[in-house]
Amino acid sequence: MREFKKLTPYREALELMLNDLTEIPDVEEIPLEEALGRVLAEDVVSSIDSPPFDRSAVDGYALRAEDTFQAREYSPVELKVIDEIVAGEESKAKIEPGTAVKLMTGSKMPEGANAVLMQEMVEREGEIIRVLRPVAPGQNVAFAGEDVKKGQVVLKKGQVLRPQDLSLLKSIGFKTVKVKRKPRVGIIVTGDELIEKFDEEALRAGKILESNSIMLEGLVKQYFGEPVFYGVVPDDEETIKAAIEKAKAENDIVLVTGGSAFGDKDFAHRFVRLLFHGTTIKPGRPIGYGERVFIMSGYPVAVFVQFYLYVKHALAKLVGAKNYEIRVYAKLAERVSSQLGRHEFIKVWYENGVARPIKKKGSGIISSLVKSNGYIVIPEDSEGYLEGETVEVVLY
Repeated sequence: MREFKKLTPYREALELMLNDLTEIPDVEEIPLEEALGRVLAEDVVSSIDSPPFDRSAVDGYALRAEDTFQAREYSPVELKVIDEIVAGEESKAKIEPGTAVKLMTGSKMPEGANAVLMQEMVEREGEIIRVLRPVAPGQNVAFAGEDVKKGQVVLKKGQVLRPQDLSLLKSIGFKTVKVKRKPRVGIIVTGDELIEKFDEEALRAGKILESNSIMLEGLVKQYFGEPVFYGVVPDDEETIKAAIEKAKAENDIVLVTGGSAFGDKDFAHRFVRLLFHGTTIKPGRPIGYGERVFIMSGYPVAVFVQFYLYVKHALAKLVGAKNYEIRVYAKLAERVSSQLGRHEFIKVWYENGVARPIKKKGSGIISSLVKSNGYIVIPEDSEGYLEGETVEVVLY
C-alpha cells in the first residue's frame, strides 16, 4: 500500500479547511422551547428592565431603614404593620415613619420603603412588630434592572443556547429567537465488509457490523448539524463517486468514512479535489478534505478523533458558533508520551481535577471511547507530559 509522501501539520490543515468554509447566512426564527443547543443569529437586546420594579429579596417587612437604626435585641423598635401582601400583589399603602408592610420574596416594594427586614429579625404581636436589629438602606431589596437593564445586550451572536440562556430570554419577554439554520451533513459509509443488520452467519464469515453512522449522526446533532445518512456504499468506484456527488449537491458538508488511505479499494479520495490528504494527527492520519467533503478513516476511533479535531470546528464555522468547547485544567494521573511530529489525541477520564489516560488503544477499540469523557492533545513539538503535570482537557 502506498504511503503518504508528506503529512500536513495539524494546525495548517485546520486553517486550510476553515478558510475554505463560509458561514451559512440562513436564519430561522423558532420558539424558545425548540432553541436548546441552537446558535444565536444576532445579538439579543432587552426591551425591559428585569426585574421590572424594586422587589423584596426575602420574606419579611418593607420599611424605612432609618426607623431601625436604634433597634437592638435588648431595646427593640416598634413599628405598625399597615398592610400584608403576597408575591404578585401590589400594596396600595405608603410607608410613613413608624410603619411597615409585610410581604413575600418577589413582592413589589411599597412606596416609601427602602429596605426589607427578614421576618426572623422581628417579634410580632397583632399589628405591632418589634424590630430586633437595624437594616441598611437597600438591604434585602432587588432593584429594578438589577438582573438586566433595558437596552442591554444580554446574549451575543454565536452563543450556543443553554437552558439558562433560554430562561433569561423568557424572563425578559421573548417567545421566539433567531438562530442559524442547522447545516445539513451528508454521511456516507463505504466498505464491502460492512453490514447494517446483525447477522451471526455473516459475522462468522468475516463481515463487520457498521457503527460509524450512528456515532457520526449523534456527533453532528451535538454540534449544530442535521445529519443525512446515505447508507453503506460498496467498494465500487462508480457507486462511491455517484454517492459523493449526490451528497455534495444536497448538503452543506459531506463525511465519507473509509477509502481515505491508498489500498486497492480506497476509492473515495479519488473523487474530490483535496486541499490536504494525510495530516500529523494520531489516530486518524489519513484524513483528507476538499470541496466541503471530508474523506475519513473507516475505524470508529479514528473517525471520532477526526470529527473532534476537524469536523466539529467546520460545523462551528458554518453557524458562527462561539465558545462551543468545554475546556478544564487537570493534573495528569500518569505520564503520557508521543513521538515528535505527531499531533496526538489522548483519551482521558476527567474527574475531580484529575485526568486519567485511557490505556486501551487502537483505532477499532470503541470501548476506549466509552471509558473516556474528554481528551488532551500532545502537539507535534512535544514528546509528552509528565505525571502530575497540569494539562488542558477538552470535554466531550
